[in-house]
Amino acid sequence: WNHVMGHGYAYLIACRLWFDYVNQDLMFYNRGISGNTIKDLDDRWQQDTLDLKPDVLSILIGVNDSHKIIDNIYSLEDWKDSYIQVLDRTKKTLPETRIVLCEPFILPYKGKEPARKTWTKELAESYQNVISKMQVIVRQLAADHKAIFIELQEAFDNACKKAPAEYWIWDGIHPMPAGHELIAREWIDGVKEELDFLSE
Repeated sequence: WNHVMGHGYAYLIACRLWFDYVNQDLMFYNRGISGNTIKDLDDRWQQDTLDLKPDVLSILIGVNDSHKIIDNIYSLEDWKDSYIQVLDRTKKTLPETRIVLCEPFILPYKGKEPARKTWTKELAESYQNVISKMQVIVRQLAADHKAIFIELQEAFDNACKKAPAEYWIWDGIHPMPAGHELIAREWIDGVKEELDFLSE
């Protein structure tokens, strides 16, 4: 059990809620897989999500799709359609499940070594452009599916006023420990008025 929740924001959220709500008989499952895209989620959605019948379901997806969109493996519209398919399957099978959609995010990469060998200013701008469009889509999907939307880009932007971007996200994409803590805090703050047990 010291490994099953991973070591990121999902682990931090579970730690806090397990500690603060001892009598709620809570159970958490982390089914996130590093490097997954929306199509990967769709492929394993039945076993890893629908079969668990969660009361609350949280999704953070998009950044791993962005380079496939930039490389023209599929389009942003394809990504959106796949996301809608996942959400529609969920709403149909689990109509009472509360869905939480987390905003994909990115920060400027200013490290000493390139995040990838082909990293250029133009590529960084391409990532920024694609993820900005994803953010608009996810916000709209949250509204369309009556999901809770967790805004993260503004929180990371504001955090950069306190410390450099690499303090929060080491390569512009993958959070540092403080970045995971930021996500955990934003998630709990974003859902606490929507989930009954958190307001008790």
